[in-house]
Amino acid sequence: MTTDTAPGPRALAWQRRRRSAVRFWQRYRTHGAGLAGLAALLLFGLVALTAPLTVGSGVTGVTDAPGAPLEPPSGEFLLGTDRFGRDLLGLVIWGSRVSLLVGLLAAVLSVAIGAVVGISAGHFRGVYATVLMRITDWFLVMPTLVLAIALATVMSRSLGTVILAIGVTSWPTTARLVRAQTLAVESRPYIERARALGGGHWHVMTRHVVPNVMPLVLAQTTLMISSSVLAEATLAFLGLGDPTVISWGGLLQDAREAGAVSAGDWWYLVPPGLAIALVALAFTLCGRAVESVLNPRLGVAR
Repeated sequence: MTTDTAPGPRALAWQRRRRSAVRFWQRYRTHGAGLAGLAALLLFGLVALTAPLTVGSGVTGVTDAPGAPLEPPSGEFLLGTDRFGRDLLGLVIWGSRVSLLVGLLAAVLSVAIGAVVGISAGHFRGVYATVLMRITDWFLVMPTLVLAIALATVMSRSLGTVILAIGVTSWPTTARLVRAQTLAVESRPYIERARALGGGHWHVMTRHVVPNVMPLVLAQTTLMISSSVLAEATLAFLGLGDPTVISWGGLLQDAREAGAVSAGDWWYLVPPGLAIALVALAFTLCGRAVESVLNPRLGVAR
């Protein structure tokens, strides 16, 4: 006679996660705008990942540029050339790697700082929470871009500096949202039962609070990537990015220095600017769809 063995706790946890992922996708795919944003992001991600194969790193070289400076779009150069004679289509494709990478890492850093501050302030409260939230309020009232410019100015010009400047100046909104969610979670009866059974601070935060705030953190991360891409482009346009790498903001800064605005060389300005706008829009659409799925009471339009 055979006996069926019940699945263990770990197997049950994985089954719940799989069911949750399936439910999430079933709800997400009902949002047309979210699917359009996801498709655009997948396309941009594919372009960025395959850039070494499609255009190669040689496209950034100025000594062996294939064309004349500032050639308009043609059959040979679909988006024209820059002031050095480099193919702008190849530069835009190669620049997607840096812009998307910086935007992603800066958003992750920002949301990570905000989540840690928000969870700890919502859990411990008292003087500790008061001090943390006053620091958060100070960052909230200070212009984020001004703080990022100040950090990028005093530090060395590199991608790490740009990521750090964006990440450490844009976390207060996340901290406020996560703290509010933490307070709501810790007011529930099962938190009191967990404490009565001997659960300490670490147990309550990691086993009960973090799983309940993760949906909010996920949605906030998706929205923050859009802001981070725009912030990276702004810093690069102001000449505060890494001059040794190609990014969309750096291309706009090169176009400004070359006088493309006054000369009417639209092909130098439109492609990188349009790429920035499309990526920011795609992440925003995905973020709104994720918010609507995770919290239907928000009433985000489909």
